[in-house]
Amino acid sequence: MSLYEKLINREESMSVIGLGYVGMPIAVSFANKGINVIGYDINAEKINLYKSGVDPTNEVGGEAISNTTVKFTTAEKDIQCAKFHIIAVPTPINLDKTPNLIPVESASVTVGRNLRVGSVVVYESTVYPGVTEDVCIPILEKSSGLKCGIDFKVGYSPERINPGDKVNTLDKIVKIVSGMDSESLEEIAKVYELIIKAGVHKAGSIKVAEAAKVVENSQRDINIAFMNELAMVFDRIGIDTNEVIEAMNTKWNALRFTPGLVGGHCISVDPYYFIYEAEKLGYHSQIILSGRRINDGMGEFVADAAIKKMIQVGKAPAKSKVIVFGITFKENCSDIRNSKVIDVYNRLKEYGIFPVVIDPWASKKEAQCEYNIELKSINEAQDADCIIFAVAHKEFKLLSLEHVNNMYKDIPVEEKVLVDVKGIFNIKDVMNFGFSFWRL
Repeated sequence: MSLYEKLINREESMSVIGLGYVGMPIAVSFANKGINVIGYDINAEKINLYKSGVDPTNEVGGEAISNTTVKFTTAEKDIQCAKFHIIAVPTPINLDKTPNLIPVESASVTVGRNLRVGSVVVYESTVYPGVTEDVCIPILEKSSGLKCGIDFKVGYSPERINPGDKVNTLDKIVKIVSGMDSESLEEIAKVYELIIKAGVHKAGSIKVAEAAKVVENSQRDINIAFMNELAMVFDRIGIDTNEVIEAMNTKWNALRFTPGLVGGHCISVDPYYFIYEAEKLGYHSQIILSGRRINDGMGEFVADAAIKKMIQVGKAPAKSKVIVFGITFKENCSDIRNSKVIDVYNRLKEYGIFPVVIDPWASKKEAQCEYNIELKSINEAQDADCIIFAVAHKEFKLLSLEHVNNMYKDIPVEEKVLVDVKGIFNIKDVMNFGFSFWRL
């Protein structure tokens, strides 16, 4: 009997290592299909929240967490009960923009210590081509004392979850799968087909699957960088980027990308994995690296635009109160990792401004620990000289211009600086209202 058959017959169990925005939906989805799932994470606080029916990621919701059969644990010995292991830990970058493989290496050690003969280990963490076979497999072998290909098999299936997206959910996105040989590929594909309605794509090798993930995010990064560069030029010309995009999109083959702050744990990180591997092979990236540099600089560009607007209406920036709406890396998502709004915040601090930050989605505790920022509520938005809408949360989109107007000091409307990074407001309505307005 195959491992797949043993899983569906509940004779064997599955473990998911890393229960964040990727691992949690995967664990719950397999549990919903009747699979015995062990959900492991080193974060005891997170595990306790899950056990109490709270979903800090907001990806599956508290009700789904309360009703799931996933066994949440911080005890690595529980992993021994599983034979199909999915590793979904973060793969961030270091300060020098090189890959930080410590989380995936540590997870490999943990799984290796608890690996049984006949197991399959699948990595979902984003890495550059070669990491699974050249870095992870040796760690699994060393920590387990077992031999890959004989005692256990390995595969790679890059995560494609879009945090906060309730339309393009896990089951609706085609899953790329790969295995170290044809047998493991077929086994892994059948297991994932249990939860992926959109089906799976069988990659020709593990390296191909690794490369596909890095490239798909690098492609988006480059396209957004192009739009960001256009936005900077159009700002100098004095024309509105969004109006240009609206006109351009009337053509059938327009790509419909928009400018913005590119943060998060994928698009702003994955290109550096590709760049790192390319340079190891003696090739210096030109297009991808240039795009990353443009996107990395957009926070400062937005902050400088706000400063310029304040000066134009006669304000002394260091004596002005600035309120920033949003700190997460994208709308309707609680994830603050690698948010480029922080670049806006830090740039404003260079001018002597200490902005008030409001975000109903972000964790106040995480914002304090990660960025030393004390988040405020929307009701506390008052006496502003400048308001920057950096993230398009649904709560912010519901705000009327009259409501926004009441958040400013009692000053002439033309002295009220409004910066709209995400195009939340209608430009004609804003101009008719009389704000000193700028948008990306």
